[in-house]
Amino acid sequence: MHQDLTRERIAATHDLIAPHIRRTPVLDIGDAALKLELMQHAGSFKTRGAFANLLSRAIPAPGVVAASGGNHGAAVAYAAQKLGIPCRIFVPEISSPAKIARIRAFGAHLVVGGDRYADALAASEIYARESGALPVHAFDQLETLLGQGTLAKELEEQAGSFDTVLVAVGGGGLIGGIAAWYAGTTRVIAVEPEGAPTMTRALEARRPVDAPTGSIAADSLAPKRIGELVFPIAARYVERAVLVSDDAIRAAQASLWERARVVAEPGGATAYAALHSGAYRPSAGERIAVVVSGGNTVAVEFDR
Repeated sequence: MHQDLTRERIAATHDLIAPHIRRTPVLDIGDAALKLELMQHAGSFKTRGAFANLLSRAIPAPGVVAASGGNHGAAVAYAAQKLGIPCRIFVPEISSPAKIARIRAFGAHLVVGGDRYADALAASEIYARESGALPVHAFDQLETLLGQGTLAKELEEQAGSFDTVLVAVGGGGLIGGIAAWYAGTTRVIAVEPEGAPTMTRALEARRPVDAPTGSIAADSLAPKRIGELVFPIAARYVERAVLVSDDAIRAAQASLWERARVVAEPGGATAYAALHSGAYRPSAGERIAVVVSGGNTVAVEFDR
């Protein structure tokens, strides 16, 4: 684990970004407490990491560049707009129209191309080398992890301790920050789509390895592999990974809407899908928190 990824550094990062982010609510729905991070500025938890990067790193004159499935791009674009920083975002063609529209609305220069996140990342790296812009990585960057860890600090302050926290995984920035905050004091469970098992494959191989990049949540949970900085944290503090089907994710989206009028995108509903489908079965009396990580989608899809 990176020596600087500590509770103290996460707390200091929270102090730094607090004026720029929302303290998102926690909703008790009986069998779990939902951390409603879909209500964050720009529609996802990614805004925490974006501000952590832009406020704590030296920004060159060409500004910043990021690759994203959509949410990280929207978050970096939002933070750059608020701070007056030039910004270019690369996204793949699978990014949802809702996310592309948000990025454009925040004033970033948007480049759409390639089939998957890895293609957008490669294009962004070429641009960074040629322009001198600062790359803001979606998950494999210390400042990103510190920013995402502030969610766990907030959750602890708002609702106390939990036995278990369920967290969806793509590149692992969110679960890495959360696991670093709890540092083994709370069970942290990774939840992934069956079509994008990045954490599952990494834990099996004992190192980051390439995984498939399918699933309806591919625009937020399907990089080729989890981050190099993330893996040591996951290996030490993530108890295990569970997989959920696309049908389970869709059912979780519908359940969140029906039970709480919460409109989560597929990636945002993935952690809850583990509980709703039985992929994760809690013990009697187990106190569970579920991170609803994003909501950049179209609401009418779930009103039935």
